[in-house]
Amino acid sequence: MGFKILLPHDIRPEGKRFLENHGHELVMGHGADTLSLLRDIKHVDAVVTSQTVISREVMRAAKNLKVIASLGTGYDLVDLKSAKEFGIPVAGCPEANVISTVEMTIFLMLYCSRRFTAVRRDYIDDYENARRSDDKQELWDKTLGIVGFGRIGSRVAKICRESFHMNVMAYDPYKPVEDFLDGIEVVRDLDRLLEKSDIVSLHMFPRRGEQYQFGKKQFDRMKETAYLINTVCGFMIKEDDLYEACKSHRIAGAGLDALDQLPVDKQNPLLYLDNVVIAPHIGTATREAETRASIQAAMGVQEVFEGKTPTWEIKEPVWEHMTVYRDERKPRRFTEKKEGVE
Repeated sequence: MGFKILLPHDIRPEGKRFLENHGHELVMGHGADTLSLLRDIKHVDAVVTSQTVISREVMRAAKNLKVIASLGTGYDLVDLKSAKEFGIPVAGCPEANVISTVEMTIFLMLYCSRRFTAVRRDYIDDYENARRSDDKQELWDKTLGIVGFGRIGSRVAKICRESFHMNVMAYDPYKPVEDFLDGIEVVRDLDRLLEKSDIVSLHMFPRRGEQYQFGKKQFDRMKETAYLINTVCGFMIKEDDLYEACKSHRIAGAGLDALDQLPVDKQNPLLYLDNVVIAPHIGTATREAETRASIQAAMGVQEVFEGKTPTWEIKEPVWEHMTVYRDERKPRRFTEKKEGVE
């Protein structure tokens, strides 16, 4: 007899098929709100979610709950402390969305470098200006600063260095030098990365709190010609500060895959700047990524059913106990080799 598994919202058919083929019963929920969850979760063994808040109140009502599977890479919607207290493992799928998010990051870099928001606005009524304005630029030989060198940041670095001939600087105080790719400049001073980079791309672990947000202090360190890219989540940025930095051209602009308020507030002034591009958090919303996520989340449920610990169990980092590294590495830059474009 398999698990009874609650789906508060539908998932890709590949994940459902995996669960049904392993003998589990799927129960479609009545909604993703807390009242619907409290009604639906009482007698299930597992829940698979990506948009639903799994709070302490919900877990307390779930008398038989043995595993929570998240289709996302983060855990904002799951109360991990309560899950640990109740002995409920939380399975994630951190590998599922990597490729899609990497592609989204590079898309935003290209979009910004060609000032495509302004180009789209102008090219029908002022074709020549849209085409010939001289503030567009290449990525080639530019310096990319990556903040956070995990699965996504490291792949962005590899592609940009090898395919776009970019000089790459990386900041991640929780990784030793030997864990960074060859050819990457490893820095432990975030201010230096901000001052030297033509593009700053955020890939750090999402942590709530003003002290972890990018705001005026960071924007004032960046070049006036530099762009900020954020594909992590909206709360990583102090949006009022970013608006002022972009409007005043303190920085060249920004490419954002999310805003702090979703669905979007139509009054958010960032939406109406011609040097900012904003997407509705679609970095992970590809058919391939959603398929992988549904299968990997289903695998996490099956592992718990078999008495195993989920391969991708989500645990909140204990930051105060993590080693902070101070060793640096400064490789020779591409521009020092005097290589031409072939």
